[in-house]
Amino acid sequence: MFQDPIVEEIRGYRKQHAEKYDNDLDKIFKALKKSEKESGKKFVNFEPKLLLKKTGS
Repeated sequence: MFQDPIVEEIRGYRKQHAEKYDNDLDKIFKALKKSEKESGKKFVNFEPKLLLKKTGS
């Protein structure tokens, strides 16, 4: 199977990042939220839209 060097590089960065936070998703999430807050940029969060059932008319 072909191994893409770019994909392998990204996986390596992802692994390093996860290890930095002890592979704890809560810690990673908190660090990302802190980074967002400190950046001063505006971030938007769209709530999911409810889909209405179609009627057979």
